[in-house]
Amino acid sequence: MDDPGRTDPALDELLEDDPADLYENAPCGYFSTLPDGRVVKVNRTFCEWTGRNAADLLGSRFQELLSIGGQTFYETHLAPLLRMQGAVREVALDVVRADGTLLPCLVNAVEVRDETGAPVLVRATVFEATARRRYERALLAAQRAAAESEARSRVLQQVVSEVSAATSVRDVGQVIVSRSREVVSATGAGLWLATERRGSARPEPSLPPVELLAVDGIPEELLREMEAAAIGGAELVRSGGVHTVPLGAGVRSVWPGLARAMADTGQEALVVVSVNADNRHLGALVLVLGAAGESELIDLAEPGQRGTLGKADADLLATIGRQAGQAIERVRLFEETARQAGRSAFLLDASRLMASAVSVSQTAEQLAELAVPRLADICVIDLAGEHGLTRPAARHGDPVLGPLMAELQERHLPQRGDPHPGAQAMRQGRTVWIRQVTDEWLQRIATDARHLEIARSLDLTALVCVPLIAEGRTLGVLTLGADKRRGPFTPADIEVAEQLALQVAQVVDKAQRLELETLTSHTLQANLLPPAPPPVPGLAVAVRYLAASRGADVGGDFYDVVPLAGDQVALAVGDVVGHDITAAAVMGQLRSVYRAALADRPSPSAVIDRLQAGWSLLGLQRMATALFATLDPETGQLRVASAGHLPPLLVAGTDAALLDVRPSRMLGAPPAPAPAAEWAGILPRGATLLLYTDGLVESRVADIDEGFARLLGAAVRAGTSDPDELCDRLLAELAGDVRGDDVALLAITRLR
Repeated sequence: MDDPGRTDPALDELLEDDPADLYENAPCGYFSTLPDGRVVKVNRTFCEWTGRNAADLLGSRFQELLSIGGQTFYETHLAPLLRMQGAVREVALDVVRADGTLLPCLVNAVEVRDETGAPVLVRATVFEATARRRYERALLAAQRAAAESEARSRVLQQVVSEVSAATSVRDVGQVIVSRSREVVSATGAGLWLATERRGSARPEPSLPPVELLAVDGIPEELLREMEAAAIGGAELVRSGGVHTVPLGAGVRSVWPGLARAMADTGQEALVVVSVNADNRHLGALVLVLGAAGESELIDLAEPGQRGTLGKADADLLATIGRQAGQAIERVRLFEETARQAGRSAFLLDASRLMASAVSVSQTAEQLAELAVPRLADICVIDLAGEHGLTRPAARHGDPVLGPLMAELQERHLPQRGDPHPGAQAMRQGRTVWIRQVTDEWLQRIATDARHLEIARSLDLTALVCVPLIAEGRTLGVLTLGADKRRGPFTPADIEVAEQLALQVAQVVDKAQRLELETLTSHTLQANLLPPAPPPVPGLAVAVRYLAASRGADVGGDFYDVVPLAGDQVALAVGDVVGHDITAAAVMGQLRSVYRAALADRPSPSAVIDRLQAGWSLLGLQRMATALFATLDPETGQLRVASAGHLPPLLVAGTDAALLDVRPSRMLGAPPAPAPAAEWAGILPRGATLLLYTDGLVESRVADIDEGFARLLGAAVRAGTSDPDELCDRLLAELAGDVRGDDVALLAITRLR
């Protein structure tokens, strides 16, 4: 539609429709191709852009005008997509000009099809996209730079966070080495610190870093050469900034071994990062750039380019070096503060140690190990006993003098009347402080020539002996010694020694009382167990007793074998409820009453009835299960009665079965209305009768039937009639190391 306000004839002439002119001089390229890509029509704009004339383009394939990547994209994406959709929009391709340069383009194309849907022609427009491509690349570069800057910021924040949490110089080194290696994708990294002179907080300026604090990923042979180069000085120990040391003629001339190791391991450069704090050079972080060794990732860097370091990475490494120096100084200050508070910490640790000790000897040994070298160079603990002093601990801070201290621990103990300061401290009940140890003094206190020789070898300069006193009793003496390296003791040291001796005395007193009580308890418990079964003609007998994993050494289970008049044998096994000291006491009483009840040879059921009837008179505090039996070894006649106990097991050859013994009520329960039932039968020759308690078959995770099945299977697999061997195999298979209940076994084999 014409604009009614237009009056300019020249403009009217330009706006006259001229399809040919519009096609040829359009601001974009036009071309048409056959379905196989052959160009059949092209406008002048596209010819000028490509630097070719129409005759050169007509008949050629459009895909042949593209770059290698463009050709691949055309065949694998553009052509199939055009066939499926009929059109494509803004496909980025690079057209190769006649002079070989690339023309970035955006291509739009439609496919013209006939009535049957078959492709006839492809019409395409091409827009020159050089400026757009340049803008996109600049945008991507800016985004990449921002991402890299953000990543460096995150790395730096992570480094600061991790070194802030470090509590030792070595922890700082591990963080710095691992994080700096990640920053530049280095093969490996190592952190060297300059050594410090004793008593000086400042390293010598010319002293190279000779202490390897941390290392990660550096091949061993290269690490050796790097340390040798560091000792030699020059680049590896320079202070200030970040320095790249490429593998070249300079390295080969100064450090040929280092150059050879770098070449052998495929490394191209070393990066030396100064570690500083408050303008003090503390050491150097050294990174290795080059081949990364075995990796599942493809290294995209070309050889010769892996040894370069960008400015941004260098700045980040310099910042990491400063953070490392500040963290190391902070940790060193913390360690110095900790040393100043060492005495208080030592007393706290000693208190904890003594609170967890289980015996006097263990207390003494652990305390001596704790005291040396934190409190003194020598620690000796002597304890008073019935036959004089004993020496459970003698330690020296120098391992070389360990054999001498071991000899001193076994011999040369002071006696109460000796001039030794330890004996004086015990006699006087107060601390004896020898401020200066002289050879004349050593000669005066030595018990013999060998004792004097050992004392001289220790290089003592001071000695303090503190008596161990608790509730007015002198229990021993604590002796601490200082050698020439430590120097003399101070009054603060003596105060700590006296506080320590007070704690030791209290712990020793408590431990000695506990050991006496424990020994008495164990002796009483052991006496509750029945004696070993007597020999019985015609029978082989074996017994086993395992107390529960926790609790007393003896619980509530018992067994007994008693020969009776008339060549019969009474057998018993029982289980008092519980497996503690009370259960053990009831067990001992029950076994004694049972033996007394056998005077007139009652039947097993009569034994149960008597015990049930008199249970309240016995005053027993627990109920119990029990199984009683009589056996005639000659005839094999066997009678069994059960008071709530598990049935016995009969093993004959490869067969095993539980006897059908009907249990009556437990001992201590209300009496049953009828006498206990008895099982009667014959124990065949060569067969074994096993009486046992429930600890063998019961479990918290399975019912009793499963326990019986396991017992029968284990007895069959044992394949033996020997009672000792049978007991051992059953215990090995059914009773684990951790037991919740006691186990008692009584096995009787009737011999052939």
